[in-house]
Amino acid sequence: MKTSEFDYDLPPDLIAQTPAEPRDASRLLVVNRQTNELTHRHFRDLPEYLQPGDLMVANDSRVIPARLQGRKPTGGGVEILLLRPARVLGVQAAQSVAPEGPAPTSRWECLVGGKGLRSGVRVDILVRGNKGSPVGATILAETGGGGRLIEFDPPIEQRLWDAGQVPLPPYIHQPLADPERYQTVYSRVDGSVASSTAGLHFTPEMLVAIREHGVRLAFVTLHIGLDTFCPVQAESIEDHQIHREWAQLSAETSRAINDTRLAGGRVFAVGTTAVRTLESAAKIALGYRPRDEVPADAACGWQSVSAFAGETDLFIRPGHRFRAVDAMITNFHLPRSTLLMLVSSFAGKSVIDRAYAAAISERYRFYSFGDAMLIL
Repeated sequence: MKTSEFDYDLPPDLIAQTPAEPRDASRLLVVNRQTNELTHRHFRDLPEYLQPGDLMVANDSRVIPARLQGRKPTGGGVEILLLRPARVLGVQAAQSVAPEGPAPTSRWECLVGGKGLRSGVRVDILVRGNKGSPVGATILAETGGGGRLIEFDPPIEQRLWDAGQVPLPPYIHQPLADPERYQTVYSRVDGSVASSTAGLHFTPEMLVAIREHGVRLAFVTLHIGLDTFCPVQAESIEDHQIHREWAQLSAETSRAINDTRLAGGRVFAVGTTAVRTLESAAKIALGYRPRDEVPADAACGWQSVSAFAGETDLFIRPGHRFRAVDAMITNFHLPRSTLLMLVSSFAGKSVIDRAYAAAISERYRFYSFGDAMLIL
């Protein structure tokens, strides 16, 4: 398919600059894939679409203060955005990786702003409030697209909360009064450079009400990285190489998903990151890697997902067969993004085209701090 097929025109004033208050006051467009019906609700109405025995799976990754300010030896300013640790993990059994993820590393893939940042250049990362000496950052290599491989001394994780700031997407131009509003209320595992924004609509009270309704909650971890910032540039989406992101689905969550399916319940994924993690786990259950093509006649049997920990490079686009997700909660995504391609794969492109047109007509708020969509 052509990447241009996933373009659309959005009035700039529909890009939400601030989050809804309270969180569950945002609007909710309900898309029924069986009837093609679109229903306009509010996020606080979500429990009406859940049934006892359903399972809701969300991404508990937490946004780190990944935006760093530095200074070159010449005195010039530098901005560094951490993207992902420079590790090669592969896919491992979940039990072989600590619950909080892989061990810290001194090398990161980053985006940089500033001139003359060639291999071998060392800069000092500034620490707020003069809390100790600056962190050294040495450029090891250029990685394309403005990217750099950087080695930090000491490892940046040790000083991150003193040196960094939580990054907001480039289309948000207003400062955020409370940085916690860019975190989900259930985030707990540091590692993302952008929020799992579908989860921003939940309040603690709503989560309690969902549990009391007989719906179980489970969590996966996927640390969000570069593709959040990068629209697809290739002319054909099949030529796009998605970046790897570290993910983990525990044995406990795997059992919850498989038990739910055995009992006839539905699995609701909160956000595209949860969808990618679950669908990666479904491929692993079949004996494939996340990026592998799976024969159309492959069946999962009783076990729909397997526990795993490691990097996933699954690119979900039209034609993907969903094996682990029955319903999805998501926000409205940027044109030409892999996220828009994912939801188009789940609901059908014509349905998503109509839903986005309706959302624009009804003046829904778009992107990270915008309104939500429930696809049934």
